[in-house]
Amino acid sequence: MTSDQLVPEKAYLSRALEVSIHIGLFALLAVSCLLILSPFILVIVWGLIISIAGYPGYRKLQRLLGGRSGFASALFTILLLAVLIVPMALLAHALADGFRTLAVRLHDETLTIPLPPPIIANWPIIGKPLTDLWRLASSNLSAALQSLTPQLKAGASGLLSAAAGAGLSVLQFFVSILIAGFFLANSSRCARVSRRLAVHLFGNRGEEFEALAGATIRSVTTGILGVALIQSVLAGLGFLVIRLPGAGLWTALFLIAAVLQVGTLVLIPMVVYVFATAGTAKAVVFLIWCIVVALADNVLKPLLLGRGVPVPIVVVFLGAIGGFLAIGIIGLFIGPIVLSVGYKLFLAWLNQGVDPLPAAARGHNRE
Repeated sequence: MTSDQLVPEKAYLSRALEVSIHIGLFALLAVSCLLILSPFILVIVWGLIISIAGYPGYRKLQRLLGGRSGFASALFTILLLAVLIVPMALLAHALADGFRTLAVRLHDETLTIPLPPPIIANWPIIGKPLTDLWRLASSNLSAALQSLTPQLKAGASGLLSAAAGAGLSVLQFFVSILIAGFFLANSSRCARVSRRLAVHLFGNRGEEFEALAGATIRSVTTGILGVALIQSVLAGLGFLVIRLPGAGLWTALFLIAAVLQVGTLVLIPMVVYVFATAGTAKAVVFLIWCIVVALADNVLKPLLLGRGVPVPIVVVFLGAIGGFLAIGIIGLFIGPIVLSVGYKLFLAWLNQGVDPLPAAARGHNRE
């Protein structure tokens, strides 16, 4: 091999080594940034979701305030914090009162359990053991609690863990709303960065994919999480009016179940309890109210999703379950949104050059 042939080969190897070093340094920098930001990724993602979902409302508020973006974002953030803090405070107060009342009545042995309705004994599999345990509790509550000691200990440990997780989630929600306020205050700059990133990732259709992602986030946030929140408020009002023990706890459970699209299942034991402990007229009114709460889902979703991007319920369900198992309570809300966005973008990518994007995304892009 001559010297003239060695020169291009050495230059090629030198260039390849230089490129490898650049890639390695870039990868190291990216990993380092991710490690540093890892404690904040969840709250940043949730703050981004809140800002995208709330942007139309923020724009209306900004126009009412004469275009003052800073003041509008601060006021919008305060409103969002009020929406978070007030229900959480009411829920915490209801939970504390419920546990305090329960502890006092257990200590004074004044807590009475009514006999189970005869129909429960006819339930398959669980009917007979549940009836036996219920009858034992109605006659001798101490003996029934002693028979459930292992389960109660495990439940108490899980309850304390859940309470700690709930407190952390409230803090994460609080920080996320502050981050959302920052994004809204700098919405024009964030929109430019988002558009450039979408163009880099998806090329000529980047702006359309960006619009589709925004439309999906708003659709799932209002049509799934918004409906679940409204149903939970209605259910909680019914629990409070009927003076259901632990109304705050049951409302929280109903909210989780409503996000998972199975909120009606939480209402069934409530109706059974009210029929077993209250008068017929009161129980019937409560049953009608529960039916209204359950059917509200069928009325509210078409209204809130009518102009949005439809997402299959199975995607929402898997996103909620997966998000909850992966990152806790906040994942219950982030999971459906992130998975829905990924699902719609994947379908749009598959249909690239075949089908146009949904009308909601195109309309948003024109705006």
